[in-house]
Amino acid sequence: MPGPLEGLRVLELGGIGPGPHAAMILGDLGADVVRVDRPSTNVLTPVPEKDQLLRNRRSVTADLKDPDDLARVLTWVDDADVLIEGFRPGVAERIGIGPDECRHRNPRLVYGRMTGWGQDGAMSHLAGHDLNFVAITGVLSAIAREGQPPTVPLNLVGDYGGGSMLLLVGILAALWERERSGEGQVIDASMVDGIALLSQAFWSLRGRGEWVGEPASNVVDGGAPFYDVYECADGGHLAIAPLEPGFYSILLERLGLSSESLPPQFDRARWPELREHITHAVKVRSRDEWTAVFADTDACVTPVLSFDEAEHHQHLRSRGTLIDVGGVVQAAPAPRFSRTPPETPRPPRRQGQDNDALSENGWGDARR
Repeated sequence: MPGPLEGLRVLELGGIGPGPHAAMILGDLGADVVRVDRPSTNVLTPVPEKDQLLRNRRSVTADLKDPDDLARVLTWVDDADVLIEGFRPGVAERIGIGPDECRHRNPRLVYGRMTGWGQDGAMSHLAGHDLNFVAITGVLSAIAREGQPPTVPLNLVGDYGGGSMLLLVGILAALWERERSGEGQVIDASMVDGIALLSQAFWSLRGRGEWVGEPASNVVDGGAPFYDVYECADGGHLAIAPLEPGFYSILLERLGLSSESLPPQFDRARWPELREHITHAVKVRSRDEWTAVFADTDACVTPVLSFDEAEHHQHLRSRGTLIDVGGVVQAAPAPRFSRTPPETPRPPRRQGQDNDALSENGWGDARR
């Protein structure tokens, strides 16, 4: 089956990062996504047909600064349910494809705007990237070890967690509201807003006086010795995370440690002492030996795998979390649906491959 979003039409104005990721997920779930790229090579995506983030959509090219090309794209706006753009604030308006122009043509359009700083605010006019947005929200300072600078995280927190996922929530919420009102609206999805929202649990802890501001001083930031990563005898690593006392007791038993001779689990003052015991215990075996020791237990201990190793992990294979499409391993569409499971993703298209065929699929027919 084509997925739960079959029949939804999405016009994506080509960009990088969270916008394409959101468009990919909509396409994964069955939406008809058309990506509009400038007729030139993007230095960050020199070969678009090899960028799996561009799967499950059709590709057209248009120079939005050219009046004829802009007029052509605006006819597709007439037929779209959703438009996604990631320009700096004001750019879409100057080009002539901003929210007012588009919703004048198509009042039902959900217009999704993806930026780092937001459409307004003191820094909205500035450039920035994932690391900058994570930094000013306070989150980056918490991803650190004592005496070390914050660790540069993968751009999952800003671009994709705080960015594309927030944009998707906004789009789907606006589509649901449109069922009642019959009208679309503009979604201002900002990564700084999304990152702050993702970190609400920690703002809550801070508000209750239960969050320690120093790096690696809390339960889930590497401060607790029972929630951290440890090096094994062979240089591999284990992720250890038994927060609950019952699971923690299994950890100690499998490590060969006795709770009677150790500090209490939640005695923060003695965490350094507890960490030393766990560190020495883990160091006596290799990562794979420990993996076997903790297999099929509730100790919440797993090996730290590389991408190459993750591809072959039994759990990911048994669920089909990773799939092979055209010889390229990638993430399967998610989440899972009981009645309308998405189809296997279609590989990315050559840039402009659908320039002459888009009208065959009803785009530009002003169906409303």
